Amino acid sequence: MLRIPLLVLLAAALAGIPHPAPPGSSEPFLFADAKGGLLASWIEANDAGGAALRFARYDGRSWSTPSTIRTGRDFFVNWADIPSVVSDARGTLYAQWLQKTAGERYAHDVYYAVSTDGGATWTTPALLNRDGKAAEHGFTSLVPLPGGGAGVVWLDGSSEETKLRYAVIDRHGRLSGETVLDERVCDCCATAMTATTGGALVAYRDRSAEETRDISLVRSGRAGWTKPAPLHADGWRIKACPVNGPQLDARGDAVAAAWFTLAGEQACVYAAFSRDGGRTFAQPVRIDGGAPAGRVDVVALRDGALVVWLEGGTAPYIAARHVASKGALGPVLKLGDASGANAKPMPRAALAGETAYVAWTSPGADKRIHLVAIAGQSMPTKSNN
Repeated sequence: MLRIPLLVLLAAALAGIPHPAPPGSSEPFLFADAKGGLLASWIEANDAGGAALRFARYDGRSWSTPSTIRTGRDFFVNWADIPSVVSDARGTLYAQWLQKTAGERYAHDVYYAVSTDGGATWTTPALLNRDGKAAEHGFTSLVPLPGGGAGVVWLDGSSEETKLRYAVIDRHGRLSGETVLDERVCDCCATAMTATTGGALVAYRDRSAEETRDISLVRSGRAGWTKPAPLHADGWRIKACPVNGPQLDARGDAVAAAWFTLAGEQACVYAAFSRDGGRTFAQPVRIDGGAPAGRVDVVALRDGALVVWLEGGTAPYIAARHVASKGALGPVLKLGDASGANAKPMPRAALAGETAYVAWTSPGADKRIHLVAIAGQSMPTKSNN
């Protein structure tokens, strides 16, 4: 019997929600905690000419009073490299952000802090990258680990080739287990990480000697980390970083991946699914509207995923689409306008309870953070089978 994908039924179930950040704020990030609440973080300018990393909680009805994690005049603010705040199962909060390296124009470091009291107090900010070099570090992913603490992965540009590194942060802010996952990766594409039943799964844009920059995966397990393996052989060759990384999300060992490629001069956004924690993936499904610019995010649903991205063309907009795990597609939903001079919105998404939330920064003079809710995402998604 033919059944209709969930988002066909929910195409009208979009609701704009006031974001707690004031106008002029940017770099939004969203995370769903273990209790079904939503954590939102952002960068907020202040009257002293500096900025603050702030966050607030949303319980589905109202926001908590925003709290400040750190203020300063040395934030390195980059539309493509977003600070984040996540929470583990015990409620411990982990935050990461970028700071400029003194005396170096483009060099920057990753700092992190931990809070065990809901964000009232934070550990002294600590340096994540400890190579001691004034270089580019960033594109960090933070993920709570099932056993406690948070896994963290980042790009290390301190040597001739950019490396992908991983470490663990415990609830006291101590760093351990640092290791190199890949010796040569793309220089400035976002990384992605999710926790599966078997361990952490990391996706990133790789870089071969022939300048093929497809998406690769590494997995942690009892025997340590696997060697890098391709998610899919797109065959995109480009002699510069496209600033367009992948994203991952998981429910147990059911993993959803989304990414952008311009292989063969054809811009595409793909989604693919794994049922075994990322060991294997089914054939990817193209989900864009015909002229994507990428900048994807993805949230795993009970059957399939919701993918968000920037759709380009003459009237760019923030798009979302449901794709079932067997490939059935819902309609492309237009969440908000993204046109304007130097428009570089980076939509971020999270699933809290039965609602998917998407946030992005509007371009132009009216710079502010938008937040949209798409209701009903945890309902069973129906496919053609």
